[in-house]
Parts: sequence; C-alpha cells; structure tokens
Amino acid sequence: QVQLVESGGGLVQPGGSLRLSCVASGNIFSIMTMGWYRQAPGKQRELVATISSTSRTNYADFVSGRFTISRDNGKNTVYLQMNSLKPEDTAAYYCNGKLLAMDSWGKGTLVTVSS
Repeated sequence: QVQLVESGGGLVQPGGSLRLSCVASGNIFSIMTMGWYRQAPGKQRELVATISSTSRTNYADFVSGRFTISRDNGKNTVYLQMNSLKPEDTAAYYCNGKLLAMDSWGKGTLVTVSS
C-alpha cells in the first residue's frame, strides 16, 4: 500500500490561491493514477480532479478552469493549484492514488475560504 501525505491547506480569502501537494511513498508513483477529492461538512466526498500516468487530466464541472492538477514523477508528488477560490470550496481535500486493485488515500488537508 502506498502512503500519501497532503500539505498546503489553510485559510485563504475569497479570490485567493492555494497549492496543495501530496507526496507518495514507494517507487510506483509514476504509473499510478492520482486524484484530488474533497469533502465539505455534511456532504459526501466528491471528485475534484485526476491525472493519469500519462498526465491526462480530468476535472469536475465546478472547477470551471480555476484549478490545475499536475504531477512531478521525480518527486513522487501530485499538486493541485487552486485559483479564484470561493467560500464553497471550503472542505477537507484528500489525495488519492490508484493502480489496479490498489486504492490509497491520504488523511486530508483542510482548506477554508473565508474573509
């Protein structure tokens, strides 16, 4: 099982930016599909974005061009650049890594968008 550790969350004003990072253990990162999910209080966890081993990306409709997912295989790291943040983006953001039957999750990092 791969261990995933997120960082980069925090408090930001509406319209601001944050970059989340997720570092994976082991040596299979480059062939994993990585993703970011989020869960707001009282709501179900939802997909934010994914990036395949070939760097093909997929975004939830609510991202609307504001977020960018990327990966650095040399650093075993996946990023989520979030711009033009809105109060409704407030949530715990989770990193996910998939490869065949393996489905690993980080513990999450909290993003709060508030003035």
